Amino acid sequence: MQFEMLQKEMIAAMKAKDKIKKDAVSSLIAAIKRVAIDEGVRDNIPEELVDRVILKEVKSLKEQVDTCPQERQDLLEEYTQKLQAVEAYAPKLMSEEEIIAFLKANCQELIDQKNKGMIMRTAMGQLKGKADGKLINQIVADLCK
Repeated sequence: MQFEMLQKEMIAAMKAKDKIKKDAVSSLIAAIKRVAIDEGVRDNIPEELVDRVILKEVKSLKEQVDTCPQERQDLLEEYTQKLQAVEAYAPKLMSEEEIIAFLKANCQELIDQKNKGMIMRTAMGQLKGKADGKLINQIVADLCK
């Protein structure tokens, strides 16, 4: 996702008076700007950084939904709507089959040695932002059995 597209989406949400979408996109933009400044990139924010921040926001919103008390239905509904709005901008992650194919193509020797640490180091270096880390860990554990 390009940063400029997010800004246009926020303007469109403001014009449509869609408060939930505007708030979600606004918080994404703020988080992206914060990370970009921390990494020394003020102009021309790369797509990789935008995608990484969006995935991090999705993860934190999922935690909010999971930890929200059941008796607070109003908060739960708000968190769920915000999560759905942010997920619309999240990049598509690799499926389990794609991860297995990648690991077998790039780490077969390490799989044969059952060296989980080296497999994870290699896989996470190359798949960061493209696949879910928990899913990669689970797949690597299954392959090393």
